[in-house]
Amino acid sequence: MIMSRVAALLTAAVFALPAWAIDIEEVTSPGGIQAWLVQDDSIPFVAVEIWFRGGTSVDPEGKRGAVNLMVGLLEEGSGDLDAHGFATATEELAASFGFSAYRDSVVISAQMLTENRDAAVDLLRAAIIAPRFDADALERVRAQVLAGIEGDAQDPDEIAGATFNAMAFGGHPYATAGEGTTESVSALTQDDMFAAHQASFALDRVSVAAAGDITADELGALVDHLLADLPVVGATLPGPAPYLLEGGTTVVEFPTPQSIALFGHQGIERDDPDFFAAFVLNQILGGSGFRSRLMQAVRVDRGLTYGIYSYLALSDYAPMMMGQFSSSNDLVAEAVDLTRAQWADVAENGVTDAELAAAIRYMTGAYPLRFDGNDTIANIMAAMQSDQMPASYIEERNSYIEAVTQDDIRRVATRLLQPDRLNFVVVGQPQGLMTGN
Repeated sequence: MIMSRVAALLTAAVFALPAWAIDIEEVTSPGGIQAWLVQDDSIPFVAVEIWFRGGTSVDPEGKRGAVNLMVGLLEEGSGDLDAHGFATATEELAASFGFSAYRDSVVISAQMLTENRDAAVDLLRAAIIAPRFDADALERVRAQVLAGIEGDAQDPDEIAGATFNAMAFGGHPYATAGEGTTESVSALTQDDMFAAHQASFALDRVSVAAAGDITADELGALVDHLLADLPVVGATLPGPAPYLLEGGTTVVEFPTPQSIALFGHQGIERDDPDFFAAFVLNQILGGSGFRSRLMQAVRVDRGLTYGIYSYLALSDYAPMMMGQFSSSNDLVAEAVDLTRAQWADVAENGVTDAELAAAIRYMTGAYPLRFDGNDTIANIMAAMQSDQMPASYIEERNSYIEAVTQDDIRRVATRLLQPDRLNFVVVGQPQGLMTGN
């Protein structure tokens, strides 16, 4: 009954806040911690997002996978509670906590009922401030991570990504998987977990956002209670990743009737003046839906794949323009050639007025639909803070899209799209395709 009530409130939260009634209040806690708030007291529920910059990229040398494993242990016991006790307490409070490690961030997501908020925050605080990293929990979660690593070694998508990153980023943390290797994860100790915790959770890299039934004063007190006892400074963040790839193709033999192709080259920073032009350009070239150039050329006209897409990968230290498709082994070589040809055509000739108008219409119309619940709104706000974007971005974003002109598209296409530097990693048994061509 408890969980069904939470589910009902979460569902209701989707409709609690109209998409463009996003009024962000910037809050400073008594202890000086910054947070953003969208207050909505129509439902007795609040969502809180806490982001820490750094993520798995702060793993020390020889300890790859430490941050990922540590984050997996945060709900496995804290303070006076072991793993079972923590899970029971969370369920009794009808709260929901999520702990995730990514390349550039550690993300904590929490949803709780207003009536249980104080107790739920106490429980979350214990997980953040005083995790236990008990030996039995460490071995249990380690086994889960190792099983995931073993599975990834047999997953063509994961193999493609790992191969591309290893070739592209040299000695930077981006070159290796944040989950670590079988050898590195097997060697991690309880002391390594405490060290990873100390390195990851610090006030110099935190972003906080909340949406729902909470006032600014209440949020300020909540933030201080949760975070004020964290270290002021965490581990040194990595610098820019070198990009080492030229154009070409790398084939990774794998026994499957269908090849996976991952492709890309260097991209564009989010704060670059041409970013929004690049954003619209990508929508036309390989964005969502069937209208994109790549979908039309590779799927609709030639039937070489069920789907192909491109995207701007905005990692903190190596922005990339990437894409992916899968195709049967006898067709993938043709699909690679067509993809490179479309890249070159848009770089040289730009796009049509109709394509630009359709992309702008789609992108501005779809944007409000993202704000479909308090948890989503909190997540978006925390991500914006982490990326050092202003609170006004939400209301201004569509105007940036609408301002993109044909001159902007031509300029950024010439600058960004580099068909000769486009590198393909193909995992499978592709016919007529080999490494280097």
